[in-house]
Amino acid sequence: MDTILSYEYSYFPFCKANNELLSFENLGQVLLHDRLYSSPYKFTFLKNEECHHVCTASSVTSNNQTSNMLERLMKGVTLNYQQNWFVDNIPVTLCYHNMDNEEYCSRGFPIGCYVNKNGQSRESCNIRDGKNDTFYIFNHLDFEITYHSGEGETWGVAFDADGGQIISIKVQVNSLNSDSCDRLAAPVMFQSTSKDVTISYTYSVKFVKNNDILWSNRWNYILKSIPKSRIQWFSLISSLTVILFLSVCIAVTFKRVLHQEIPHFYQSTDETCIKKQMRWILVAGDVFRFPKNTMLLSVLIGNGIQITMMLFITLCFAYLGFLSLEKRGSFMTCLIICYILMNTLSGYTSACLYKLFNGKQQKMNNIMTTLVCPGFIFIILFILNFVLSINNTSIVIPFITFLELFALWFFISIPLVFIGAYFGYKYPIRMLENPTQTNQIQRQVPKKTLFTKPLIGIPIGGIFPFGCIIIQIYFLLSFIWIEQYYNSFSYLFVTYIILIITCSETTILLCYSHLCAEDYNWWWRSFFTSGFTAFYFFIYSICFFMNKLKFIDNISIFMYFGYTLILTLILFLFTGTIGFLACFWFVRRIYSAMKAGLKE
Repeated sequence: MDTILSYEYSYFPFCKANNELLSFENLGQVLLHDRLYSSPYKFTFLKNEECHHVCTASSVTSNNQTSNMLERLMKGVTLNYQQNWFVDNIPVTLCYHNMDNEEYCSRGFPIGCYVNKNGQSRESCNIRDGKNDTFYIFNHLDFEITYHSGEGETWGVAFDADGGQIISIKVQVNSLNSDSCDRLAAPVMFQSTSKDVTISYTYSVKFVKNNDILWSNRWNYILKSIPKSRIQWFSLISSLTVILFLSVCIAVTFKRVLHQEIPHFYQSTDETCIKKQMRWILVAGDVFRFPKNTMLLSVLIGNGIQITMMLFITLCFAYLGFLSLEKRGSFMTCLIICYILMNTLSGYTSACLYKLFNGKQQKMNNIMTTLVCPGFIFIILFILNFVLSINNTSIVIPFITFLELFALWFFISIPLVFIGAYFGYKYPIRMLENPTQTNQIQRQVPKKTLFTKPLIGIPIGGIFPFGCIIIQIYFLLSFIWIEQYYNSFSYLFVTYIILIITCSETTILLCYSHLCAEDYNWWWRSFFTSGFTAFYFFIYSICFFMNKLKFIDNISIFMYFGYTLILTLILFLFTGTIGFLACFWFVRRIYSAMKAGLKE
């Protein structure tokens, strides 16, 4: 499609349905606009139909009508709108063979095609000798429903000879201006100047038995159309190579620090040698000097921990198979539930860190923890929803759903944050003591070299993590915006682990290099170093938009970048928190070892 704005089936001049909601809507389905309604097309299991007439719809142009159905139909065909149908909870797919004679099945099927004034049309347009500046409507649908009779299966005992379970639904679209569905009949066509159009909608259905395909594998014919997994395996192997390289660097660093530099520091009497080779020890009295804006840093880390655990739990459930394509909206629902429950951990982490910084405004810190990240996301969603509501699209989040989200936020999330903060402030103060005491007089940071300057070092820190996840980012963006199915949760879970390791190791190495340059301002820099991965993600999203998407309306563009901002914020908090915690652990580890050496 050339737009992400979708509309209900009744928005177009198709056969009328009663708009009865068929499936139970969970919160994820509502937010993803995945709602199923009854259709005027009625099938009877194992009953073949040939040219079954559904209805005849007329579209008349009238200047007095505020809603012109014919104009809607022409707009939908021009923008390549798709119909998304489900039968027995399985999507109806349009299948064709590519140049390699491999079957490719796409979700949904177009409502028609448009041949422009230059005689050009889309690949999905199967009209021969189409006329210029002409609209063609796919009014006849040929369904092929494949089923498993249950023969040889334990579940087949409950079926008789006329029973079974559906394993695939494929459709072929045609434009036939004939009540008899004559394949040689002229197509249904009209031009932009047409005033009155009458369309007869028909369909044929054929049931095919196939006991070779198990019912548990009924999604395979759709999933095989997903880009080949060898690309993802190549990406994972490349990422593991990067991790191995960084791990070796970390191991060498620890060996040098713990087994060579610290013992040499207490045994050597050559101060010049110490200043040249072990300069990180010289900033021991300033390395734990509190940074500026300690409350904001605590709040961001608390929200980052919440997002990290939310993603971990959800991906674990998806990897174990609890979240699948059949359970529509389950992934989003799980994300929301985990995000709400992890508010306790968010409040706890933020309180502990704020207590470490000797913060006095504890209540304000708790309030900020509940408002910063959720408030930003809520404001963007509200603005996007307001814009969509003006255009009367079907992807508008209902007002009652906004009230439900607000209730979850106000009555569950906020109390959980305060509960977590209560235990965080009760955390023993001795466990938060820094390994070294901070000098009263602040040490002056030497003049920075080119690579130790924040404007150079921070962007470098995001290159390795982003390079490890770029392939999965492509698949995820394709899943979200090109409406491709995504079922590679195993790859996604491994990528999640790889991203954590890469962010940690990259930040530790850069943190150590800055300490060796006698630059002890590592608190915020460690957060921004790995968090800069989100900036590369945003730039990649722009490139993806320019090269892969063809949105021609401003609202779709506005929607794309609105949701991209939300994803960028989530990735920023996630990666930034991982980098900060890794550097926090590293700094405390090496200076604790130095303190232990001093006691000896």
